[in-house]
Amino acid sequence: MDNRHRLSARPRARGAVNPVTLAVVAIVVALAIAAWFLIIKPYRDASAGVTPVPTGAQKAAAARETPPANVDALSVDQLLSEARTAMNEQRLVAPAGNNAFEFYMKALQKQPGNQVAADALRETFSYGAAATEQTINQREFAEAQREIDLLAKADPENYTLTILRSKLDAQRKTLDREQQQALDAQKAQQLAQQNAAAAARQQAEQAAAAEAQRQQAAREQAARVAQQQAPAAAAPVASRPAAPAARPATSDAISDAVLIRQVSPRYPTAAMRANQEGWVDVEFAVGTDGAVANVTVVDSQPKHVFDRSAVDAVSRWEYKPATRNGEPMTVTLRRRLQFNLGR
Repeated sequence: MDNRHRLSARPRARGAVNPVTLAVVAIVVALAIAAWFLIIKPYRDASAGVTPVPTGAQKAAAARETPPANVDALSVDQLLSEARTAMNEQRLVAPAGNNAFEFYMKALQKQPGNQVAADALRETFSYGAAATEQTINQREFAEAQREIDLLAKADPENYTLTILRSKLDAQRKTLDREQQQALDAQKAQQLAQQNAAAAARQQAEQAAAAEAQRQQAAREQAARVAQQQAPAAAAPVASRPAAPAARPATSDAISDAVLIRQVSPRYPTAAMRANQEGWVDVEFAVGTDGAVANVTVVDSQPKHVFDRSAVDAVSRWEYKPATRNGEPMTVTLRRRLQFNLGR
């Protein structure tokens, strides 16, 4: 058997390219190129520039963006273009009507099998959830609920929705608790102020009542002292007949006027408050009917402090008139009234 031909043919067999292999490689390359232009490149364009969580300033700027005039009239390509623009400007889930998620979902409504929109929603779901969580932390509860509902439309079975709803509920309860605590603190402060005002009023009323009782006790004590000292103060200082006539003959029988009703003088309030004491000498006439008249102050100490009180009291005294040989007569008397505070 001639082996030379077989040996020389083996190298050619090893280096030869199978036509079937070439066909398979060509198909794979064509599919790869098609996938690049139809799927990978559009998706990269859609997701370019996405950051995990948009800042507050970015969201505020996004809120000022004006949505397209008529979203329903846009084509799928136009919706995808709007979605890419929204992604680049960090408008993932807000503002309402002008965000990437709503544009992608609108594209899916018009073309349910659109792979670009479906992949973009799936890949950016976590970023939208992070943006919604930031909205919850800022306690924008109405906006957070809208964003959660939007995410639920994109992926209703995603477990992240449960977490977001729990956080939203917790934040609402925390805010309610803080508001209730603030309200309770305000009520407690108002109650404390009312109690303090009531205590101050009660203290003032008690002080006024104590002062009134003290003044009443002082007046009663002064009245008792005046009553005790009045008989001694009423002792006659001098007694003489009204007329300076010569003394009658020893056979005439003369009897002095006798005090039968004495009125104690009122202690002046000003003198009582000033703790002043003194006396007043008065001179007066006792008529034939025993009535006192013509009361005048002869001397006093201190001057003009107790004069009026002494005159008013003596004017109301009553006497049994003096007599001469059994006949009533008018006499002039002098008395000293003492004004002393009891201690």
